[in-house]
Amino acid sequence: MTTIHNAEGQLLRHSGPPVPQNSAFGRKRVGLAGGAGFVALALAGCSVIGTGSENDSDSGTSDGAGSGVVQVVTHDSFHVSEDLIADFEAESGYTVELSAPGDGGALVNQLILTTDSPLGDVAYGVDNSFASRAIDARVFEPYTSPALPASAEQYLAGDSDALTPIDIGDVCLNVDHGWFAEAGIPEPESFEDLLDPQYEDLLVVTNPATSSPGLAFLLATVGAFGEEGWLEYWEGLAGNGLKVVDGWSDAYSVDFSGSTGEGDRPIVLSYSTSPAFEVGEGESEAPTGALLDTCFRQIEYAGVISGAANPEGAQAFIDFLLSDEVQADIPEQMYVYPVSDQVELPESWTQFAPLADDPHEVAPAEIDAHRDEWIEAWTATVIG
Repeated sequence: MTTIHNAEGQLLRHSGPPVPQNSAFGRKRVGLAGGAGFVALALAGCSVIGTGSENDSDSGTSDGAGSGVVQVVTHDSFHVSEDLIADFEAESGYTVELSAPGDGGALVNQLILTTDSPLGDVAYGVDNSFASRAIDARVFEPYTSPALPASAEQYLAGDSDALTPIDIGDVCLNVDHGWFAEAGIPEPESFEDLLDPQYEDLLVVTNPATSSPGLAFLLATVGAFGEEGWLEYWEGLAGNGLKVVDGWSDAYSVDFSGSTGEGDRPIVLSYSTSPAFEVGEGESEAPTGALLDTCFRQIEYAGVISGAANPEGAQAFIDFLLSDEVQADIPEQMYVYPVSDQVELPESWTQFAPLADDPHEVAPAEIDAHRDEWIEAWTATVIG
């Protein structure tokens, strides 16, 4: 039997990795976990960051330097170190304003709905599960950044030059090592393992209709089992006691038995990077682990919004996101991998936050053609 729980006060719903409030990495990001500071300002709707004049609102450039406001529209977990934002403003002459209409899916929906009255100049956080929808709706203007590293070319959105890849991350199932050791049950390793009766009532995932990670996991099963088999697989999960919640914070921080959770489910949908941030200071082992055979790779993009008041500032901000300084900042701020392979990753990532060698894939055109159909079929089958 499948159960469903409606989330209240959901912390994260975006396409980047989550932040348990009391984990090693959650303590680093009090602004996000506690609802204060930089990200909380963005969540409030709009934050003005930097020292630019409030009256200097005209876009354009002067003597090679930018001026005016760059309005950045993001998902609700965008985070770049404040000193880097300040450096960008000082060097470019622009003042950065942030607004966050919701998670990655909500971001795309709002951008499409407001094409006649753009929300801002540049958007960050559109992922590969929604990229084709935004491209087809002509949400973005073509732009190829001169700062795009060669290692990022593999992540380009097909033949379109409307979106620039900024970071990547693997959505995967995570397990609580301690729970399985105490229970004397072997940890699952594959999708198929989860159908075994010994894993009944142990798995909690997020709803693909309300959660970007949930949609990524649905796509992982499409990639693994194909058009003919993915829905049958979900029927099997539902029959083995699958639990579905609306958002990541409830799944990871409430229902999951590991991390800060006090739940009774030792298998949870999260990210391959999550275990790295469960390792306490001085510890050599992670209490949780990612099942790398269950991953779907998300790619997050930025783009110049069509009809932007300040397209030059938008382009400058995309170049900024690809700079070595920001690419090196991304792992410990948004807990995803930079697209540049020239930056040094946190030491713990090599051991505890590997990317999957062979993540499951679904072609962007297939996602665009069947996304809504798949979500509807999943809902009818799993939720009823």
